[in-house]
Amino acid sequence: MAGMRKQRVEVNGIHLHIRCQGEGPWVVLCHGYPGHWSNWRSQMQVLADAGYTAVVPDMRGYGQSSRPDDISAYNMNQQIGDMCGLLDVFGIQHAVFVGQDFGASLVWNLALRQPERVRAVVGISVPFDHDYYGRSCMGHLPDAQLQALNADSLLVASPLHPPSVGFAAIAEQQFLHAQYFQRPGVADRELGHNASEFLRRIYWALSAEGSLGDWASFPSQGTAYLDVLPPAPSLPWPWMSEDDMAVIVDDYLRAGADNAFSGALASYRVADENWHIGAAYAAQSITVPALFIAGESDPVVASLDDEMVARMRQRIPDLQPLVLVPDAGHFVQLEKPEPVNSAISAFLTLLAAAARAT
Repeated sequence: MAGMRKQRVEVNGIHLHIRCQGEGPWVVLCHGYPGHWSNWRSQMQVLADAGYTAVVPDMRGYGQSSRPDDISAYNMNQQIGDMCGLLDVFGIQHAVFVGQDFGASLVWNLALRQPERVRAVVGISVPFDHDYYGRSCMGHLPDAQLQALNADSLLVASPLHPPSVGFAAIAEQQFLHAQYFQRPGVADRELGHNASEFLRRIYWALSAEGSLGDWASFPSQGTAYLDVLPPAPSLPWPWMSEDDMAVIVDDYLRAGADNAFSGALASYRVADENWHIGAAYAAQSITVPALFIAGESDPVVASLDDEMVARMRQRIPDLQPLVLVPDAGHFVQLEKPEPVNSAISAFLTLLAAAARAT
């Protein structure tokens, strides 16, 4: 990647390893789990060519950035502090933030809670719901309407109870990854000691051609994550080479097999903490310009019904029309970079035109 610059920066009590490409206004791209900075390689080049500085951190807990041991070090307040601290180090007042998976949850919440630092926000794969496993944009409902909701439902995003209640209810009937990930050390060791196999399987399973498997046929008791993930075809795939995957595997394993995924899994383990932190913002809306992009075959999008879209639009008044990319899954920016790049570029052009008009 021509012109890419690497730097270690001290922010918010940790260090972040960042990669930058291009010169101009900042666009910060935040990956999620099991993501990696290289998931943004196509977007970095396009942004640089368009006159922007693409800034891609190894997020807290990943790659060459700090990996704190304390699970609470990964809560939303800390993650937002990282991004604001990154801007502060370079004297940047605000930037466009783009996030995918847990990175999407971060940038949505950054835009909600620190709008003065966010020029605009692009969420990829995960819609806004006030947290990754949050209130499904229903935290503003009057008490009477809240009580009318089914408190015993299997929803993990609810204004009525923290996510662990929904995790446990589902896990009584079948295997659920979010519940399996709650116990420190268990998933960490399984995935870390099978890092290459796990990453190949999960990247493929989340793609348009893959399948997460029939989790409902597996009980929680005695089931590990690799038990439910079908094998992946041999690399290369059209959107992932053997070398690309090797880089991702090696970066996770920098912390050793036992802890390779601990920082990443912490984002699941702070779900309840984030839900409680988010209570103060449950009736607030995102006021900056926003865009949502997802693959049509993304399993997360399967839960995005008309009612959820309507609630999201209510909470994000300046939300552009949703961009759903055919033949793409969870890592839509990898599988189908051209439509993703086109959507982001058009959004940035719209922002620039609006700025000139004011």
